[in-house]
Amino acid sequence: MQNKIELFFGDITLMDVDAIVNAASPTLSGSCGVEAVIHRYGGLPLSDACETLGGCETGQAKITRGHDLPAKFVIHTVGPVWLGGKYGEAELLRSCYRNALRFSLTRPIKTIAFSSISCGASGYPIEEACQIALDTIQEFLDTHPDTLEKVCIMAYNIPILETYRRELEARFGESELMTE
Repeated sequence: MQNKIELFFGDITLMDVDAIVNAASPTLSGSCGVEAVIHRYGGLPLSDACETLGGCETGQAKITRGHDLPAKFVIHTVGPVWLGGKYGEAELLRSCYRNALRFSLTRPIKTIAFSSISCGASGYPIEEACQIALDTIQEFLDTHPDTLEKVCIMAYNIPILETYRRELEARFGESELMTE
């Protein structure tokens, strides 16, 4: 099977894909981190749409139109805060990826870009988060081989970039780095 997973370094709001995945807060308010940037570039209509969703539980996902973003859709998912790994954090993180990917089964989504869910302020160990993300994405691609054409992983800093690069090379051989 051809590798459909690509690594990018840059700004997820610039991605010309069908959907971007927002590492959101439970209120979907756009208050900090990548969520704030997505809200800023998505414009007031995106923020207004998020207000109507009633928040989002950890591990779940909700979807809005992309509004002023190049992406047609924004999938908002709330990643777990790392509490030492004894409180179901791994399964919650897997659920974020699974629930986000499932929207491609019901919407016209062929290309999707993920932010590094829970790797920032939530404190998830990068290597473990990377393995969970790639395992879950690959499982979905194996189960639904004709659904997605491309899955982009956006790294926003060098430690995340290098961790994903090592893991992708271990799984698929050389990985090509794209910039956006």
